[in-house]
Amino acid sequence: MRDTAAVTTRASSVRWGVLAAYALLAACTQLLWLTFAAVDTRSAAVMKVDLGAVGDLAAVFPFVYIVLALPTGRWLDMRFAQALGVGALLTGGGALVRLVAPTSFGWQLAGQLVIACGQPLVLNSITKVAARYFAPAERATAISIGTAALFVGILAAVLVAGPLFDAGGLRLLLGVQAAPAILATVLVLIVLRTPPAFPDDPSVSVSLRWLAGDRFMWVLAALVFIGMGTYNAVATWLQPILAHFGEGGAAGNLIAVMTFAGIIGAAVLPTPIAARNRRREILLAALVVSAVSFVAIAFNHNLVWLGAWLFAQGFLLLASLPVVLDWSDIHAGPERQGSAVGFLMMAGNLGGLLLVLVVQALIGNAYLALGAMAVVAVAGLPVVLRLPARRLP
Repeated sequence: MRDTAAVTTRASSVRWGVLAAYALLAACTQLLWLTFAAVDTRSAAVMKVDLGAVGDLAAVFPFVYIVLALPTGRWLDMRFAQALGVGALLTGGGALVRLVAPTSFGWQLAGQLVIACGQPLVLNSITKVAARYFAPAERATAISIGTAALFVGILAAVLVAGPLFDAGGLRLLLGVQAAPAILATVLVLIVLRTPPAFPDDPSVSVSLRWLAGDRFMWVLAALVFIGMGTYNAVATWLQPILAHFGEGGAAGNLIAVMTFAGIIGAAVLPTPIAARNRRREILLAALVVSAVSFVAIAFNHNLVWLGAWLFAQGFLLLASLPVVLDWSDIHAGPERQGSAVGFLMMAGNLGGLLLVLVVQALIGNAYLALGAMAVVAVAGLPVVLRLPARRLP
């Protein structure tokens, strides 16, 4: 008994270090994913490929995620430390592969594929890190920090790529981005040696068949499909939409505003929402504000107005992801957390692919594109209402 108590006390005392290492690794997956997004035209010229090929360096990630989401989730449920350790090694290793030949498209594609294979192992671990190292009362906070780290990585990718490329081209950009990825890899491999305070039972093996008939998980998956799909569609198509209104040059800053708002929302909202058991209400609010914001953007193109609506949308919409993940953690239980998050993130990546294509088909008319995104948000309202109004935390 004394040994068990000592392990629990030690794990509890270092839980924030474990979370910090994991959050850095999670942020790096997003940073590396979107390396070329803000410098795609210049990267294409340096690598001597067309613009579409550079876009493929990011596009491979959701495709790989959809394929690997469920098997990696299952692996995490069975051998958590081993699976997350491999995810960390693939993330850091992929960043190093890209440094072999910074101006070679082939080497960049190889590095991106390695990182993409590690991403589901890292992101599907969000709830398991919280559940293994944090007491139940702290898990919503831990999940919100881990999720906010994803948006920090996205924001960093948008903000640092241009200045680093200007200062030293692709070589400097890739080198600077590799540094935190390698650091995160080392830190995660170290903290995984810390025994968890709340370990799962490794002898329990849960088949993925439970997901097929779990109505609650399918409802959550539909909401993640809409939420992640909407964010990806806005991030992808805001520039050409605003270009129709003569404000295309502001799109990058507005996407950064939306993402920054999401970091704040994901960091501060989930814990009080869980404590007050108001999960369904925040999901409803996120969809309503998203739908209204697209209508507002269509009818007024003042930059302050646009920024205010996108801030409000990002604050609620991106904060909904940790709320959903926390809810799935409570529902799924410790033996199914990896599979549950894998299923939800698979749905989110599928939404990111499909909704981007839907808006692309309408992008010739900015009002139709905005209207389509508003309709998608409204379509999510009856889905949310299928969730229980109260669920014990």
